[in-house]
Amino acid sequence: MVNVGRAPSRLSGRIARIAVTAGLVAGWPALSQAQSGELVIESWRNDDLAIWQDVIIPAFNKKYPDITVTFSPTAPTEYNAALNAKIEAGTAGDLITCRPFDASLALYQRGHLASLNDLPGIENFSDVAKSAWVTDDGATVFCVPMASVIHGFLYNQEIFEELGLAEPTTVAEFHALLDRLQEDGNYIPMAMGTADQWEAATMGFQNIGPNYWRGEEGRRALIAGEDKFTDPEYVAVFQELASWAPYLGDGYSAQTYPDSQNLFSLGRAAIYPAGSWDISVFRTQADFEMGAFPPPLPEAGQDCFISDHTDIAIGMNAAAKNPDAARAFLEWTTTAEFAEIYSNQLPGFFSLSKHAVTVEDPTAAEFLSWREQCQPTIRNSYQILSRGEPNLENELWNVSAQVINGTLTPEAAAQQIQDGLDSWYKPQQ
Repeated sequence: MVNVGRAPSRLSGRIARIAVTAGLVAGWPALSQAQSGELVIESWRNDDLAIWQDVIIPAFNKKYPDITVTFSPTAPTEYNAALNAKIEAGTAGDLITCRPFDASLALYQRGHLASLNDLPGIENFSDVAKSAWVTDDGATVFCVPMASVIHGFLYNQEIFEELGLAEPTTVAEFHALLDRLQEDGNYIPMAMGTADQWEAATMGFQNIGPNYWRGEEGRRALIAGEDKFTDPEYVAVFQELASWAPYLGDGYSAQTYPDSQNLFSLGRAAIYPAGSWDISVFRTQADFEMGAFPPPLPEAGQDCFISDHTDIAIGMNAAAKNPDAARAFLEWTTTAEFAEIYSNQLPGFFSLSKHAVTVEDPTAAEFLSWREQCQPTIRNSYQILSRGEPNLENELWNVSAQVINGTLTPEAAAQQIQDGLDSWYKPQQ
């Protein structure tokens, strides 16, 4: 991921900046001459419809007034199936919002996404930024990276001030903080449920895990077959998740993701294990100031790692009805203007381009500042390791929830995950 310039840490209102790397071509790329026409964008992000309609598309139309763009989202859980059905029927939009790694790679391999190697402006993204939307051999990029998301913890500053609490830096300090909140009894220490399962894995396992398996070093070792989920560092992550149960409040096993969001936004919970995408939700729902801290370190003084996950990109339907207009839009998404709009209209989604972007939201800027202090990685289930059955990502959802619920021991969870990989992934056999 791209680096950030030096910024004072943990100052409310601080502005973080994404640094421009050496060799960046200044200003706009040479935008292609596009014909007039109509474009439809397929997306799973249905919560940002108004932003696309009111801000992003009007900004594009200032440059291309004769191209009509319609943003057409589908519910996240239905997107993959709906998109595939539209593609097969020949009714999919010209532009396709791309999920990271294997789902989009499969679309390209089946001939449904066009190569973007020759797209002007694609040089504004590093190899790491493009890694989620490139063929395994690195030869072909098929989506323009838009943003990554960062994992960590949000907290209610008013509750922390009321009880004289400080941000934890180690797991021991984190547990002391949770114990203090538990003893006070007026607030749920931490808002997270297990009913939806993915929350336990994404905001639990993948949030804290990189500090245990040393980020990219551990992730790549799993792919190479050098490390296993039964190794002590992975068992330790599940052990830490199991220890959260007493702090999640009554009925957490029946608590959904929206339930957790509501508990935090209503001020009933002090801490929220988060993805940075939650920031924009709480900006509209919560009436208190939020703080944020990165995943606590298992041991004081060790190197820190964060999940800075390549999350969203946009590509061209290989059967686009108006390919010239589609390429013009994609070219525009490589510009500094788009990076600035997207990063600030959707705080918590961080541009993957090399352009300098001012992140105005103070909580989003706090998340972004962790790139200065910690080494980034991505979720370890997303690249290669979820291509077989059982699907690693889905398995992690299930076992992470069971570990927190107390229906599966950390050791058994690690063994179940490893047995699943052993059954189909040759480097792990």
